[in-house]
Amino acid sequence: MSTPDPTASAGGAGSSAPHDLDAASGTNPYAVSRRSGGLLSSLFLVIVIAAGLSFIPLPYVIFQPGPITNTLGTLDGKEIIQVKGATAYPAKGALDFTTVRVTGGPGVRVNLFELAEAALRPDYEIYKREEIYPTETTREQIQQENAAEMVDSQEVAAAIALRETGRTVPERVVVSALPEGSPAKGVLEPGDEILSVAGTATPDAKAVQAAVQAQKAGAPVAIVVRRDGTQKTVSVTTRDVQGRTVVGVSLGRDYDLPVDVTITAGGVGGPSAGTMFTLAVYDLLTPGDLTGGKRIAGTGTMEPDESVGPIGGIRQKLAGARNGGADYFLAPADNCDEVVGHVPDGLEVVRIGSFDDALGAVKAIAADDVASLPRC
Repeated sequence: MSTPDPTASAGGAGSSAPHDLDAASGTNPYAVSRRSGGLLSSLFLVIVIAAGLSFIPLPYVIFQPGPITNTLGTLDGKEIIQVKGATAYPAKGALDFTTVRVTGGPGVRVNLFELAEAALRPDYEIYKREEIYPTETTREQIQQENAAEMVDSQEVAAAIALRETGRTVPERVVVSALPEGSPAKGVLEPGDEILSVAGTATPDAKAVQAAVQAQKAGAPVAIVVRRDGTQKTVSVTTRDVQGRTVVGVSLGRDYDLPVDVTITAGGVGGPSAGTMFTLAVYDLLTPGDLTGGKRIAGTGTMEPDESVGPIGGIRQKLAGARNGGADYFLAPADNCDEVVGHVPDGLEVVRIGSFDDALGAVKAIAADDVASLPRC
């Protein structure tokens, strides 16, 4: 049944007044047939159901490519890396750190439509929530941990870059944050330097973690700290978290940097930009142009022993790097199994396991001598 033009006359020829009934048939020209009404009702029901499904939270987390940022560039009009107390040499090219955009997790649930879109995208990945976040973790705890890891990665990057230029950089392990609910809250404080745990000296973060994990969960442990220049012993009751004994603190490293290095990364958290930060600080502190004007992206934590650690979301970071215009990508060796088969067209991936590997790769790329560089 066709719908009549509502401006046409419903009466006899020449009539301009609208009528409720068609003069010839006695039917309403604006009435909807029973069949059409049923279709419209079904369509309305589908829309209502779809709208309802869009609000049903699902226990999944979606990883998708995030933006890349040139560590040698600016952010909100300010240089991302600022150096005071030493000559900062101009740098060209780009050393991009890569990111993953995460949907879902504590306080934020994905819906059916987001899940369906992710299933159709080869550069997206879907995980069960518990695969990424511990069950009782809150959004605030995740944010605090990511922020602490980012600060720590920046300090490690500055320290290693300065050491690589021949400078001496003393190191201390400190409490960087205490999440809500931590058994150490009110006992330990941010900035406390941890000297020993249960009588075992703790010169670095790994030593602290090992000493704590050697304790029985639920039992008190003696921790010697230096606070405001004074040494004191405190007692913290340990806790079991997924089979690991913890005291509920985030650890950082406090370095006596001979040069003031400030790194600003915006709202990005986590430790995975460490390698690119280290390369960028080194580039700024040494004469010449390290990248040769090339655009090089990468990822990987930078450990205090100068090894490059694996990260999550490597597939999304590869895609994000290429989307952002990078031609080369530095990938942690321990992520190579995830790299194979997921390299975007036009992106060359180089395997790295240490700062020396990363530095050598960037120099080779700058010199257009990449044939012999290790790949995944």
